[in-house]
Amino acid sequence: MPHSFAFRLRFVIASFLVPCAVLAATPVARAQGCTGDLNGDRTVDGADLGTLLGNWGGPGNGDFNGNGTVDGGDLGVMLGAWGACPVTVPAWATLVEAQPDPAVVTDPALRAAIAATGLAWRIRDTGTQMEMMLIPPGSFQMGCIMESNRSSCVLSEYPAHPVTLTQAFYLGRYEVTQGQWVAKMGSNPSYFHGQSDSESRPVEQVSWNTIQSYLSATGMRLPSSAEWEYAHRAGTTTAFPSMPGYPNGTNDERQVGTIAWYDVNSGSRTHAVGGKAANALGLYDMAGNVYEWVNDWSAGYSSGAQTDPLGPVSGTYRVIRGGAWGASAGWLRSSYFFGGTPGSSFNSLGFRVAKTP
Repeated sequence: MPHSFAFRLRFVIASFLVPCAVLAATPVARAQGCTGDLNGDRTVDGADLGTLLGNWGGPGNGDFNGNGTVDGGDLGVMLGAWGACPVTVPAWATLVEAQPDPAVVTDPALRAAIAATGLAWRIRDTGTQMEMMLIPPGSFQMGCIMESNRSSCVLSEYPAHPVTLTQAFYLGRYEVTQGQWVAKMGSNPSYFHGQSDSESRPVEQVSWNTIQSYLSATGMRLPSSAEWEYAHRAGTTTAFPSMPGYPNGTNDERQVGTIAWYDVNSGSRTHAVGGKAANALGLYDMAGNVYEWVNDWSAGYSSGAQTDPLGPVSGTYRVIRGGAWGASAGWLRSSYFFGGTPGSSFNSLGFRVAKTP
């Protein structure tokens, strides 16, 4: 009798494996949820099947139908859900790409963190048509951990301190462009306008105060300074983030031209967004092209651990991050920032947007 059961079980499994392999190769959102995922890796696969078979005939992990026994009914549920778990797309967006592309998000830990959220990796905001990338929750060291090989960190970058972000968020894949600004605001404040590619260049000469009207019109927000640095670093602890040839980041200022338009290569002007390589979260121009406003008031760091920090409740200067077309390489460090009065604007200062799922 046991031999007969084992034979039938192998036959049932084999009959499901061919269609299940097809589902695994092309992840799609399926209505049944993620019931078969027993190890929490957002994929129903052989590892989960092994757990289910190990508990066969008794109670425990794999009893999907709640009848007190792991049996053929539970096996059918698992095989019906085989492959990548479905993802959630926010109501305000459309799906571009469900799962992180390993060629872009090269760090397996980052891919796993993105998948674990259950949210789509790459989406398009319906109201603005902006592409946005999912930034998973996580912890990192904020501030100067390593100096670049030619520039020292400044006092405001110290002390480095542990920060934990508990919630996933979406961040614009690119800096907000002149075309996107004009579509909502009706006029173009940018100094570098009137060129054939102006619509694709970042909007600049926008103050923190002026940006608030754009955010209200689009339902977006500015990222916090901690969110911005965490996204820029994309898992690295070096002065500069990951880039082609340097998947773990680099401290070498000679390499930043791969990811940034800055004083050495910009020709003293902005450039269309996305012209340089992305970081390991698929974000472009986090370093260079234009500086970016974030939401925080500027203040000194403390050494204590922080969770979801938003900066002080008041101040004189708002934080500006990221380097720009006229900045030296040292100013493109992941940890570097300075402050500007909320009403100030200049032709190397723009922003990118964030949105909560």
